[in-house]
Amino acid sequence: MDKQQAMNTARVLIEALPYIQRFSGKTIVVKYGGNAMTEEALKHSFARSIVLLKQVGLNPVVVHGGGPQIGRLLEQLGKPTEFIDGMRVTDSETMDVVQMVLGGLVNKEIVNLINQHGGRAIGLTGKDGGMIRARPLKIQRQTEELKAPEIIDLGHVGEVTGIDPSVIHMLDGGDFIPVIAPIGVGDDGASYNINADLVAGKLAVVLGAEKLLLLTNTPGILDREGNLLTGLDAQKVQSLVDDGTIHGGMLPKVECALDAVCSGVKTAHIIDGRVEHAVLLELFTDSGVGTLIRG
Repeated sequence: MDKQQAMNTARVLIEALPYIQRFSGKTIVVKYGGNAMTEEALKHSFARSIVLLKQVGLNPVVVHGGGPQIGRLLEQLGKPTEFIDGMRVTDSETMDVVQMVLGGLVNKEIVNLINQHGGRAIGLTGKDGGMIRARPLKIQRQTEELKAPEIIDLGHVGEVTGIDPSVIHMLDGGDFIPVIAPIGVGDDGASYNINADLVAGKLAVVLGAEKLLLLTNTPGILDREGNLLTGLDAQKVQSLVDDGTIHGGMLPKVECALDAVCSGVKTAHIIDGRVEHAVLLELFTDSGVGTLIRG
């Protein structure tokens, strides 16, 4: 390492220091999905980033998705998949696959990667300890034939009705890193597949998290010219929704972020999971790598 390289390294470390001091002891909820979950180099960089957060005194809580992995296994099994408004219709057979993939294959791979890099991860689903309570999610669709809106049943697709954070508090206190699959349990004991963004947002609120980080396959919120926007408050974000700047697949993530910051989470971040160590760059550098939203 020459002198210039050494100075650059030192500058990076010093830049991170005030952020490490500010966030030490605070909870950071990270929703993990997209390319960051499927590309080998990104998987390892994510695991190392999470271990580093824990090592410097933060309490990371990971919530993960797994839609592509579920889709691949259903295809291999010859099970057709139907989507309504972007949500997978989930009958009992499909729910069995969801639980196997999310609670088993994907969850344990993330746990294993974090442990490989020196962390102490524990894998959970929302069913463990009755952590995530859920009910069936029903959507309404207006039709010309019917005067009243049609109520569509998505089967075992659920929405969060309550969260008991005691298991997570216990793991944090024991220096473990919780890795949570977004599967909830109903009052009748039935299992429900819940959108991982929604689970991460609700968890962040209940845990009193300092930050909610949503990893995506885009740089963040972009203006109409494709420039990255950051440092947005809730009012500005809503205006971007109203004028159509924020649309399509970004809308659910933005709504999740807004719900979180309007319910007590200090800031929400929509960041590019395709960038190695994006979590560290967003948390510990002045410029960050995504969109910051505050209440």
